[in-house]
This record gives sequence, C-alpha cells and structure tokens, in this order.
Amino acid sequence: MIDRFDKRVFEMALSATVCKATIDISDLDRNYYGNHVLTIARHPSETERRMMLRILAYCLHAGENLEFGRGLSTEGEPALWAMDDTAHIETWVDLGCPDLKQIRKAAGRSEHVCVLAYDEAKTSVWWASHQGDFWKIPKLTIKKIDDASSERLSGMAQRNMKFSVTIQDGIVWVSNDTDNLQIEIETLLEESIGK
Repeated sequence: MIDRFDKRVFEMALSATVCKATIDISDLDRNYYGNHVLTIARHPSETERRMMLRILAYCLHAGENLEFGRGLSTEGEPALWAMDDTAHIETWVDLGCPDLKQIRKAAGRSEHVCVLAYDEAKTSVWWASHQGDFWKIPKLTIKKIDDASSERLSGMAQRNMKFSVTIQDGIVWVSNDTDNLQIEIETLLEESIGK
C-alpha cells in the first residue's frame, strides 16, 4: 500500500527536513501485513530519536487510514492518527509523556488513545504522578520503550530509509541493510473497553 502525499506534510516541509521511509511491516500480533512508503517531515526542533519513534509508532498501529499529524508544529494534534471517511478519529497516537488534560481530550475525540512513552526518567515520574487517573480512561493504552532501544533505533535514521519490521508477542524486530534491532515494548496500561 502506498500512502498518499499529504498537503500538510508539504506545508510543514517548507521549514522541515524531509525524510523518506519504505517499510515492509509484518505484524503477527494484529495479523497485519503491508508495505508503506512514507514521507516524514522532521520539524527543526524534533530529534532523530523522536522522528524514529514516530516511525516505530506508525509500524505498531499501521492501517489503511493511519497518517502523521502535524505533531510538534501544531498543539493539540497527535503524532499519528487514523480517521474514518467522515473525519471521525478512530485512533489517536501520541509520543512521550503527554499532559493528562491532553489525554482526556483525545479520549473524548477518538475511539482509541495510544501513548508510546520514552525517556525512562521522565516516564517514571509521569507514570507515578498520573497512574491512578490513567486507569479511569478506558480507551487508553500506554506502552513504553527503554532508552537503550530508542537510542539504537535513532542510530538507524537517514534521509532515505528502508526497513523490514516484524512484530510478535510485543517484540519488534527492525532491520535494514546494516542493522538488526530487537525492541521489547512494555505495556503499562491496556485499553479496557469491552473487557
């Protein structure tokens, strides 16, 4: 599947670094298989680490309607989201340690809210401060990546990238022509709708 070029990416790209990624995704946990060609606009204030984590989050949630949000350049928008044909937000995906108010707002606007937390020191404080509140949001899933894995992943960043990504039992294998990285994604909170 080839992802469409988004006008918002073009507008942001006027002041951003544009990267391309061709990704072959085999997600055995969700029974999803697809090839994606992505255009990623890296905001001037965005680190390679965060850009690569956006790509990882894309792989974890890949589907027909998933696309990058304007993220850092637009407050109130997630890193990624999937909308149906009526512009209703099905999935809201954010990175890092978003504000509790922002998570609640996302839960009110979408069917599912997913957070991929990184930076272990910040995540520990954030989780300890808000864990009780997070459990009250049934649409919320929070996953965490360790610092060593996110740093190794950022080392794979290039302007033109080609990856093979396999996901099984919460473990992600990312490989390119020179590297093979195994990432274990820890689930801190699993969505409780229908459970």
